[in-house]
Amino acid sequence: MRSHLPVIILFGASILWGLTWLPLKHINALGIDGVTLTFLVYGLLALVLTPLLLVQFSTWRMHTKAMLLILILGGGANLAFTYALVNGEVIRVMVLFYLLPVWGVLGGKFFLKEEIDRWRWLGASLAVFGAFFILGGFEALDAPPSWIDLIALLSGFFFAMNNLVFRAAQAVPVGSKITVMFYGCFALAGLLLIGGVEQLPQVVSGDAWLALALYSLFWLLIANIGSQWAVTHMEAGRSSIIIIMELITAVISAMLIAHETMIPIEMAGGVMILTAAFIEAARTKDDEIPETTI
Repeated sequence: MRSHLPVIILFGASILWGLTWLPLKHINALGIDGVTLTFLVYGLLALVLTPLLLVQFSTWRMHTKAMLLILILGGGANLAFTYALVNGEVIRVMVLFYLLPVWGVLGGKFFLKEEIDRWRWLGASLAVFGAFFILGGFEALDAPPSWIDLIALLSGFFFAMNNLVFRAAQAVPVGSKITVMFYGCFALAGLLLIGGVEQLPQVVSGDAWLALALYSLFWLLIANIGSQWAVTHMEAGRSSIIIIMELITAVISAMLIAHETMIPIEMAGGVMILTAAFIEAARTKDDEIPETTI
């Protein structure tokens, strides 16, 4: 049972991530918009994990460059992802977010100087064509993608770049990296609110505060800790395949609960992106962790 525990925990955490749109949409329906929701949720998480960041200060203080990159990239990824899920169609946002094979290949080649084999290029190509179909195929050339589409794409790009920094900064404890990522999301959302991008709600009900606190301190915290703990206790390729359950869960739940649908060309694009994700996961190896000084 002990050997199967990481698999069970990662499977559960991936399902939580795939269903995260449910509490987000619920909290939004209670009167808290995307940027404000993100500011409050990640502010609570950052506050709770601050003691861990302080305890580990002596370990990460020599890696401020990596921490700054995680603050910006990780914070930006979570902000964009949350905002896109709150305001967009769940299936469309999740599928566009999962263009990770493209960003992973490009980032690995140009920033980490990784050797890219033909399978990874095939995965990246499938993901690109899949996104093209999701965005409407050749009809997408008649008009630019929607701003939610662009935010979903941006969230996936930031997430992939943040993963590269996570992998590169092996000397920094995982807990510190997660906490500074939460702080980044909180800070970036705060800057947008100061800039007047979104109006703060005049009145927030007790139900909204309760839902927000439960989502932040239980749902997100459990999903983050579960996924991070599990991937450090199992093979990288195996964990990458299980994590794809997040996308599958999101698509199926959105169809069943939100009654979202996909036209045939979008389905074809989604299958291509899912195939690309499996290709990327299948060739992931544990020894693909570079040494770095950041």
